[in-house]
Amino acid sequence: MADLASRIENIINDQVKMSQTITSYRKPLVGFASAHDPLFIKMKEIIGTHHLHPCDLLPDAKTVIAFFIPFAEDIIQANRKDPAVAREWSVAYIETNTLIQTISQKIKEELEAEGISAVTQKATHNFNEEDLTALWSHKSAAYVAGLGTFGLNQMLITPSGCAGRFGSLVISAEIPSTSRPSEEYCRYNRDGKCQFCVNHCPTGALRVDGLDKQKCYAHLLAVDKQFPDLGLCDVCGKCAMGPCAFG
Repeated sequence: MADLASRIENIINDQVKMSQTITSYRKPLVGFASAHDPLFIKMKEIIGTHHLHPCDLLPDAKTVIAFFIPFAEDIIQANRKDPAVAREWSVAYIETNTLIQTISQKIKEELEAEGISAVTQKATHNFNEEDLTALWSHKSAAYVAGLGTFGLNQMLITPSGCAGRFGSLVISAEIPSTSRPSEEYCRYNRDGKCQFCVNHCPTGALRVDGLDKQKCYAHLLAVDKQFPDLGLCDVCGKCAMGPCAFG
């Protein structure tokens, strides 16, 4: 199914190139994981029993497709320089969530035309707003699919950094799995020398020993009120502005 993998990568690349967004992007990353990878079972231990297995989404699941759309440098620099949350970053969040939905739907339509089942997941806001638990994690799916390693900032850091957005979907066709990286992409986890994300968290929600999700989310909701014309824009990204932003 190597040809199928290439076609899926082409769909993702083409959709990003054709996107008529204000936001500009770098080249997307794409990875594949077996739907029966033991890590998907382990997620119920690490994340919680509420987290769905690929086969919960699609009974005949064989492969999980994960992709990362990295923001262009100007988007990152704007959010680095702005003492608050940059409008450019907020627009990128909104536009890229929509783009992820478009990409996922395009892949689904293309595959279903060939008799391959596919299930998509929302780009965001697929979580319980009270306890902040999500039934499906795009970042975790991307980890299993070999796109990166988790950092101190709770982000998945890829070879192209962590400043961008992830998407994933489950399909009934088998595609060879992508190898997971053998190196550690987070500088803190590698040698303990970087705590940029902790030092730049505007609320202190992010600490070396973990993340206070409720404190973080309260800040995101406050940011949303700053951009009433953009729709739901609960975003910050200051923890993704360090050396790991680009890779």
